[in-house]
Amino acid sequence: MTTIIRNVRLLDLDRQEGMTSTCDISITGGRIAGIGECLAIPEGAKLIEGNGNLLMPGLVNGHFHSAVNHMKGRLPSLPLEVFMLYECPELDVLRPTPREAYLRTMLGCIEMLRCGTTSVQDDCFFVPRPEPEIIDAVAQAYVDSGMRARLALDQPEVSELEKLPYLRELLPDDLRPELGRPSPTSRDDLLGLYDHLLSRWHGAAGGRIKAAASCSAPQRVSPEYFAALDQLSRDHDLPFYAHMLETKLQRVFGRECLNGRSLVRHTADLGLLTERMNVIHAIWVDDADLDLLAESGASVAHNPVSNLRLGSGVMRWRAMQDRGIPICLGVDEAIADDAVNMWSVMKTAALIHCITETDYERWPNPREILRAATTGGGHAMREPMLGQISVGAPADLNLIDLGTIAYVPLNDLPRQLVHCESGTSVLLTMVAGEVVRDGNGLTRIDEGALLAEAREIFERKIGHMDEADQSVARYLPYYRKMYDLACEQDVEMERRVPHALVEGNRAPTPWHVGRSAGRPYQ
Repeated sequence: MTTIIRNVRLLDLDRQEGMTSTCDISITGGRIAGIGECLAIPEGAKLIEGNGNLLMPGLVNGHFHSAVNHMKGRLPSLPLEVFMLYECPELDVLRPTPREAYLRTMLGCIEMLRCGTTSVQDDCFFVPRPEPEIIDAVAQAYVDSGMRARLALDQPEVSELEKLPYLRELLPDDLRPELGRPSPTSRDDLLGLYDHLLSRWHGAAGGRIKAAASCSAPQRVSPEYFAALDQLSRDHDLPFYAHMLETKLQRVFGRECLNGRSLVRHTADLGLLTERMNVIHAIWVDDADLDLLAESGASVAHNPVSNLRLGSGVMRWRAMQDRGIPICLGVDEAIADDAVNMWSVMKTAALIHCITETDYERWPNPREILRAATTGGGHAMREPMLGQISVGAPADLNLIDLGTIAYVPLNDLPRQLVHCESGTSVLLTMVAGEVVRDGNGLTRIDEGALLAEAREIFERKIGHMDEADQSVARYLPYYRKMYDLACEQDVEMERRVPHALVEGNRAPTPWHVGRSAGRPYQ
């Protein structure tokens, strides 16, 4: 069936005004078939009146972990390595059923589609291990919602002691064996689960659902599994997700555990840094790392809200842009952002880099931000036409009401999209030519029923999550000491605002003051 969207202005970041004059577009087979004035309306076509509003590409959430969608607001701001102790506890009572995995994934889909995010790269982790029925539940949620998704299995393979510096020496004898156990799922089992993901879901729903590969991070897997995943990525042309240099502690890990090499250099030395790789975060990088990224063609997934929430630091936006390194934007995860809203990610990305660069002409401009959230995401997903409005491109689109307060008066469209919009002006969202969200809500699912079911199920688990917090309390002093030791190291760079600039000489209140037993917050 053909759909005609009539009388719209198309986002065009190459024009001074940021958009075209009014026109029509036709959509057939899930793709844009024509753009022009007064297009003929074929018999039986669906007609959507644009009323002079803005039609723009759907937003691409370039990095996401759906497994903790139900834990928004659960944790305070904590350093990543401490945060990860609490974010996904491994108590048997918290192991999800397939229905729970489906519901928590759908929570993210609802929030994204409400705000005009049409595509997502889900680097999904599974605790305690991936299982075919849980993988199927996650993928089915994306199918049912109407979203476009890439789904990977983010599963560490080595023990906790091998992933982190200092910890082996810091732990007492009675705790060291617990953290010295490898992942409960072997390399061969993980590759078998990728076979399941690929055979059942890669290309499903008319190509909306596709697989991706993930090592989680280079230090979290063996070189052999890392290479096997790269081969999988190569054979099937999959994006390959790898967290690198998110924190200062990860920079210290390279010096202490990789003979002084950074994780970027380590990956390049293994021959695994390629144009298929999404390097996630890339905050504590130096110029040599950036040169390697530029040479490889890898994309960088920038997650500014998460990076602030966890105190990780500020990525080198302009240095990457200067080298032509492709950048996409991501939410990261609901528990480290407390929303799944790409508009807030865009605004944060546009603002945070202004405090790290004195030359204001080098600050991010809104057109760069919009490109990162659209075509940058499509490039990272290995969908080269995704995120644009042109003939042949996927019809993943948002209709934006230019009559809302965000655009009255309309002074500068790109700036107002990035700085004024929160997602409330999205009138209609389309994925692959299908309207999946309109003025009445999501068209494919019963939002109210799903939200009520999710509320009932996950609220019953709050007590068990409190129990899980208490179960990891015995590790907390040693992780804190590890974090402190890494902070003390001179790594010849700084990616956070120096403490003295924001606190003067006042000693900060210790982060653990006032917490109840087992919980790092109150």
